[in-house]
Amino acid sequence: MTDAQTSPAPIRIDVWSDIACPWCYIGKRNLENGLAAAAQDEDAPQVEITYHSFELSPDTPVDFDGSSADFLAKHKRITREQAQEMNDRVAQIAKDQAGLQYRFDLQQHTNTVKAHELVHFAKTHGKQLEMKERLLSAYFVEGRHVGRIDELVELAGSVGLDEAAARDALENDEFLPAVRQDQAQAQAYGINGVPFFVIDGKYGVSGAQPADAFTQVVRQVWAEHRGEDA
Repeated sequence: MTDAQTSPAPIRIDVWSDIACPWCYIGKRNLENGLAAAAQDEDAPQVEITYHSFELSPDTPVDFDGSSADFLAKHKRITREQAQEMNDRVAQIAKDQAGLQYRFDLQQHTNTVKAHELVHFAKTHGKQLEMKERLLSAYFVEGRHVGRIDELVELAGSVGLDEAAARDALENDEFLPAVRQDQAQAQAYGINGVPFFVIDGKYGVSGAQPADAFTQVVRQVWAEHRGEDA
C-alpha cells in the first residue's frame, strides 16, 4: 500500500472567533499548546486549522470614543468599575493560562469586519494562521487600531503579504462575502458565542477550554481516524 493509502486524513478544526474577543485569543493559544502536547505522541495527530469570521458587536463604530472599560460597561450594561474588574480578571487568566500579556489600557475598540476580511485575504495566500495571530497580538497586546485600512495594510505586510494587494482587497470589499458566509454557517450551526471549535464537522467544543482538553479530544479523534483508515 502507498503512504496515501495508509495515512489517515488530517483532523479538520474549524474555529469561529472574533478579533475583539479576549477569550478567542486565550482559546487559540490553548488549542496550539494542546496540539503541541499531542504532537509529542509516537503516532502524532495531523491537524488542519481554519479560522472563520464572527462579529460579537457588528454595530461597533470604526472609531469608538472611549476606553475598553467604557465599551464593556455600555455593551454589558454594567458600571465602569465592574467592567474594569472584568478586564482585570480576563487579563490575569490570559497571563496564567496562555502566557499572554493583555493591555486593556492601550486597547482601541473598533469594528472588526475589515480585520476579518484581511484574514480571508491572507488565507488565499497561505498566511491565514500568521495573520490571525498578528491581528490578535496587535489588538490585545500592542494597542494597535485594527479597524483602519492603513493599519491593517501595515499588519499584512508584517507577515509577508503584499501591501498593495491587501489594500485593494480591503478597499473593494473583496472578501466581505466570505465573511458573511462564515457568519451564515455559524448561524446554521447554532453558534451564538465564541470561540467555538468544530472538529471534523461533527464535534463542537465551546469556549476557551484548557490546553489538555484539546490534547484529549484530538487524540480521541485521531484514534477514530486510524480506525476508519485501518
